[in-house]
Formats: sequence, structure tokens, C-alpha cells
Amino acid sequence: MTCPTAPNIVFCMSDQVRADFTKGVGFELDTMPFLDSLAAQGTRFRRAYTTAPACVPARTSLLTGRWPSTHRVRQNSTTGAAQVSRGDDLVDVLRGAGYQLFYAGKTHMYRDDPAEYDAFSEYGHTKAPDSTTEQRAFTAYLNSVDMGPTTAPTPFPAQQQYPYRIVSDAIRQIDARDPDKPFFAFVSTPEPHNPYQVSEPYYSMFSEDEIPERLTGPADAEAKGGAYKWLRDLVEEKRPGYDGLWRRYRATYCGMLRLIDDQWRRLVDHLKEQGLYENTLLIFLADHGDYTAEYGLQRKGAGIPEVLANVPLIVHGRGIEVQDNKTDFVSIADILPTVCEAIGRPIPLGVQGRSLWQMLTGSDYPAAEFADIVTERGFGGLPYPADARPPLHFPYEGSRYDELNSVTQSGSSRMLRHDHWKLYEHVGDVGELYDLGKDPMELHNRWDDPSLRKVKADLMQRLQRWAVRLTDDLPKGVYEPRLARHNWYRTSEDDGA
Repeated sequence: MTCPTAPNIVFCMSDQVRADFTKGVGFELDTMPFLDSLAAQGTRFRRAYTTAPACVPARTSLLTGRWPSTHRVRQNSTTGAAQVSRGDDLVDVLRGAGYQLFYAGKTHMYRDDPAEYDAFSEYGHTKAPDSTTEQRAFTAYLNSVDMGPTTAPTPFPAQQQYPYRIVSDAIRQIDARDPDKPFFAFVSTPEPHNPYQVSEPYYSMFSEDEIPERLTGPADAEAKGGAYKWLRDLVEEKRPGYDGLWRRYRATYCGMLRLIDDQWRRLVDHLKEQGLYENTLLIFLADHGDYTAEYGLQRKGAGIPEVLANVPLIVHGRGIEVQDNKTDFVSIADILPTVCEAIGRPIPLGVQGRSLWQMLTGSDYPAAEFADIVTERGFGGLPYPADARPPLHFPYEGSRYDELNSVTQSGSSRMLRHDHWKLYEHVGDVGELYDLGKDPMELHNRWDDPSLRKVKADLMQRLQRWAVRLTDDLPKGVYEPRLARHNWYRTSEDDGA
């Protein structure tokens, strides 16, 4: 099934967004009312997962439909590896289908050459197209903030914040389009990624007094040990007492979400004004989550807890079913094959994600295909112990640090989610097993619980199936592969091409 006419496609992506921080999914505060309203008119996936809780590996998966162990980008500093280990990606597919390609915002991936797009702008916290004195001053302010959270409102208007400027660039690009061709716009905000800062009225929109209690604290990072303890100890060493600001951190994070939400509203309202809304497929997503002070941590880095792995994913547009999907496990790697089927193009060889188009449009699909999902972490080698002090890409002295580093990203792990269970297998014959229904923050490892032998065996078998499935099909030689329809592998039908 495909759309009767080629739809325009808009990706609205934000960096480091927790899936459970909007009222529409049960959060106490109304952080993103517009996004929740669109979700109520389309499909929201409650069980959407990143392929890796780090920016570049996850974004590379979004473009290629492949997991990090296959596309080979397993850390933020190896962006170029994807260029030699992929087939056609999202950009190739859309350009081949005659789409105009617009990019506005943060790239942080291998497709960051303006020549690859019909219109392009890039923003980051240290790099931005600052054309005015105020814009340059704002960027200097961000650099001075470092991580935050700030304890006062940002002394610049919200119009200087990157989400506003990025959406303005996207609107300019869309308005200058060729009206005879469909367009794809990738609109990507760095926020709510650190530095945790925001202008009024957003800074005061959510007070520290109304911030819900967190479920875990610093003692839980110490108890979990490993990279959790190492990261917690490092940050406390560099910034003693930083966790005392955890309520301010969350309040600012919520304000940043509302700032972004207002800009998504502004973008969609403009599509409506231009008569483009009815034929535009809107996809809202994030690359990974944020601790927001759980375990006494900021940003990301240690492990693959749900607050990092579970991501928001909302699809809205003509023909999309209205549904709140709480059952199916999906991945950001599924976006490329889904777009392929939405525009009537074949799924490229080497893509490992599965098309969600039938699910989105109300057609039949095999439930078994979406009964579990995997996320990966680590760049290889053996994991460093909690007392390690290896050379890092930043000094141990001073306050500067990067939570993604040689220790927190050491080793290799795969996590599998199925039903209310979560299983990890780490290099070195180490495992973890959690019942998220009773233990959502993964504090009680039941790997050695004899009463769960059958559960563990079933989960290990599921993980092994994924390990086989994620074997790379590229490069293509003289043999002709028999391709699975929709990239579905678990179905009783004869799904051969």
C-alpha cells in the first residue's frame, strides 16, 4: 500500500528527549501539548527504541536502517565509517524518487555536506551560522554555560534560541521550493540536549516545586556499579554537589521541551497556511533519551536504561491510523523502510529495519515481527572496571568532561526488550535480566534467579535470532538474495519477493 500521490515528508527531530516526559503518556506536567495533540490524531508508538543511546550511531541508523554493529559507527567520533559500509540510504532513496531535500538544524552524522541537499543550514552548540552581533553573543553564552543547568533565565529572547532559528530556516527553504516536486525536510533541533538553559517565559514555566520526584538517585548509581558508578564518581569529583540542582535541571529541561513544542506548532501552522498540511507526512522522533537526574546522572553515557533507550515516535498524515500503540516494539531503524513503502520505492539491500507502513495505515501485519527489539552499546574491547583511570579525550583535572568516553562506552552490549522483560548480554559472559513491570529503573538484576530460567532461555533465544538477523548483507555479489516483503522475517506467509 502506498500513498495515492507522493507525500511531502517532514522529520521533526530533537536531540536527547525522554519518551515519558509529556502529559499525553502520563507525565504530570504538560510539557508538549501540541505534540500530544498531533499524536492524538495519528499514531504514537509507546515502545519505540533507539539503536544506540548516542547521537551519531543512532542518527546513522536512522539514515541507513542498519544497527551500529553493521554500519560500524559505534561512537560519535567515527562518523565516516558509515560511508564505506552502507548501500542506499534515506537521502539516496528520496533523491532517486525526485524529492527536493531540505535540511535545517543539527546534523551530527555523515550526511553533513550542503552539496547533498537542495537547501541546508547547520546549528550546534559550538557551530552556528551567526550573522548578527546578538547571534554571536548568544553562541558565546551557550559555550560559557557548558552543561548547566543555569540558575537564571537565559538573557536572550526565545527568538535567538536555536529551535526558533532552525524552524525559521526550514520555513524559508520550504517556501522557496519547486511546487511541482515533492519535498523532504529534515528539521533537527539540538535541544533539549545540554547546555540546559532556556529563555523566558520557558525558564519559569515549570517551577522546581512542581517537578515530580525522581525514581532513583546517586546511591543507585553506586549500587549498580560499573560505568554507572565510574561516571557518577567522575562528575562528583569534577563538580562537587552538582546533583543538588537536579530539580532545576528537570524544570529547565521541561521548559526546553515546551520551547521546542511551540516551534513544531509554528512549523505545522505554516504548512497549513501554505496548503501543504494535507499532503505532508509528519514524523516526530528523537535519537535517544536523557537521564534527567535519574541515578544522579546527566545526559547519557552509562548503560541502556529505559530513560535513554525508549524514544518518542509519532507519525501523522493522510491515511495514518489514529492509534496509541502500546504493544509493538519498533526502532528508529524502521523509519527508512517505512518511508520507502510510503513513497512506493523498494527497500534497499542491506537495510535491517522493518516497514511500519502497514501498521500505520491499518493493514494486517504479523504481531510476531514486532514482539521484541534490540539496542546496542559500546565500541568494543573489554569494559573498564569502576576504578579505571585510562587516558581520556579530556583531562581528569578541571570541570570539563564528556559522558561518552573510553570508559563508559567500553566493551559491547546488546539489550533485548520483550513484553515486560529486559535482557542484556555483555562481552565477557556477563548478563542482566529485569522485570520492568516491577522494577522499571533496573535496580534488581535477576540474571541468576532460578525461578526465571525459562524466561531467560526464551529471551536469549530471541536475542540470538536478532544476532543472526543483524548479519550484514552487503556488499552484494553475484548471488541474488530472496528478499523478505516489507523486511518482515517472522511471518507464516510466503513473503519471498
